[in-house]
Amino acid sequence: MAIIDSQIHAYEANTPERPWHTVPNWPAHVTGDEMVAAMDSVGVDGAIFISSFSMYRYDASYAVQVQRAHPGRFALVKPVDPDDPSVADVIAEWKRTPGAAGIRIMLRKEEPRAPDDPGLDRILRAAVRHDFPVNILCWDNLDVGTAVIDRHPDTRFIVDHLGILQPRMPPAPPLPWAGLPDVLELAKRPNAVIKVSGACTLSREPYPFADIWDPLARVFDAWGFDRCLWGTDWTRAFAVVNYEQAVRPFADTGRLSATERAMLMGGACAKAYGWSPAL
Repeated sequence: MAIIDSQIHAYEANTPERPWHTVPNWPAHVTGDEMVAAMDSVGVDGAIFISSFSMYRYDASYAVQVQRAHPGRFALVKPVDPDDPSVADVIAEWKRTPGAAGIRIMLRKEEPRAPDDPGLDRILRAAVRHDFPVNILCWDNLDVGTAVIDRHPDTRFIVDHLGILQPRMPPAPPLPWAGLPDVLELAKRPNAVIKVSGACTLSREPYPFADIWDPLARVFDAWGFDRCLWGTDWTRAFAVVNYEQAVRPFADTGRLSATERAMLMGGACAKAYGWSPAL
């Protein structure tokens, strides 16, 4: 089965022609070609390319450009704006874009938004209409994310990054898995799956991050491997782990059977997005 990274961000250098909205602590550039080279170096067949919200906000034009150059390697997810009254039309147009596989909403605590926000309702109704899964970033805000998921039982949700706030710089916080009980409770929602993305950033031990496996075992037990999507969250995780270090612990661990590994590192992702790389 193909190995699919459920979340990567690629981007050009910050230039006047395509300026960044913010400048995160990421490499100066990780172009589509550079991302493919990194994937090839560790045997990753394809990836879900999430257009970077921190850099490009709602403009997914660079992701579209990269997918056009590497159509067999990337499927695309575009952040959409709840404050845009024409967001349903934006989603309809995105559905016609080659490689488009989903949309994303950002529910960050620092930008409060109620679960019954009319803009969210517009987005999530349109997602059902166009058969798009919705990536939902609600780490450190899981109560609101859960309420949104419960409000829209017909919408398919993909919960980003284990639903747990992850560090952008080492070390991990003293209790990195403190939010795990709420993540396990969320597993009861049949319209949600979860990305096991960026998990290595939650380790308080050096590579290969042995301390992640006991809490992850609880995630796997609650959600089932067919609802868990492995991913690196490269390049957001850059300051904590390199790409190989985010792949090898899952590819090499003895804690997973071959069947479990195949589902976690590709099968569940292909099912959730309805996409597989061209091998």
